[in-house]
Amino acid sequence: METIGTWWMWAGFFAIVLVMLAIDLFLVGGGKQHRVSLKEAATWSGIWVGVSLGFAGALWWYLDGSVGREVANQKSLEFVTGYLIEKSLAVDNVFVWLILFSFFAVPLELQKRVLIYGVLGAIVMRTVMIFAGVWLIAKFHWLLYVFGAFLLITGIKMWWFADQKPDLAKNPVIKWIRGHMKVTDELHGERFFVMKEEAGKWVRYATPLFLVLVLVEMSDLIFAVDSIPAIFAITTDPFIVLTSNVFAILGLRAMYFLLADMADRFSLLKYGLAIVLMFIGVKMLLIDVFKIPVVVSLTVVATIIATSVVLSLRKDARERARRGTAVPDAQTS
Repeated sequence: METIGTWWMWAGFFAIVLVMLAIDLFLVGGGKQHRVSLKEAATWSGIWVGVSLGFAGALWWYLDGSVGREVANQKSLEFVTGYLIEKSLAVDNVFVWLILFSFFAVPLELQKRVLIYGVLGAIVMRTVMIFAGVWLIAKFHWLLYVFGAFLLITGIKMWWFADQKPDLAKNPVIKWIRGHMKVTDELHGERFFVMKEEAGKWVRYATPLFLVLVLVEMSDLIFAVDSIPAIFAITTDPFIVLTSNVFAILGLRAMYFLLADMADRFSLLKYGLAIVLMFIGVKMLLIDVFKIPVVVSLTVVATIIATSVVLSLRKDARERARRGTAVPDAQTS
């Protein structure tokens, strides 16, 4: 596996991740029920983006001085493009989390612990999947075509079913857990399990928060299957693939709380994400025929996401204006 990553670059990256995770887990309302405010979420979202761009700048500076400007430009662009793609696709994961917490009526102050485990689980799963994927692609180049076709089909399905919401009441995972474990009807703070006395014996019960945790981890796995092949269309360098993925995931919890009250305003974003997946799928399928430059990929992805966000906000503003004018009419009639 060809990579720009040296042992000390890997060590430095993991050190940064561990420090930022420690700050996030233990200093930012860590260890207790904590309702994340919009200001706090916005601040930490900015910090995560700043750290990620700082890492890209440090990577460029080191490569520029060690292997030359051309390689530095190429690798830093690959990182930024991969980061943008993973960050964009992660928005869909955030929307699923919103549905899960709403379905189980989990208050904001209890969501932090689930999201912490969700982020940690996502980092572990993606690390394993990335190294496995890089190894497989190195051995079987034709897998890039399989990934490309998969992303193209996934993008088409996402576009087709963009307005449909999952029916969690019929979710097979929830049914299986309820069929094999005792589950309480109510939440017990941040606890995943509680003990209840039955006929003189203490019986372990799972709480609904445990069901949410399982579904969050499963959603992480499902979205990783979509997003990891997407970055392989940009680069197969395991250092770039893993660092861009992990930096995108690290800011996921802050982004969730930032979007929690605004999700309805981005109704067209799923269509933009679907187009991104289709574009990357086509890029992969053409990889041995015509290689689309990384800077072009970055421009296309950024333009698609920005356009879908702007159109979503305009649509939301029009709908709010119509609702605002409809109220007085109803009162005068």
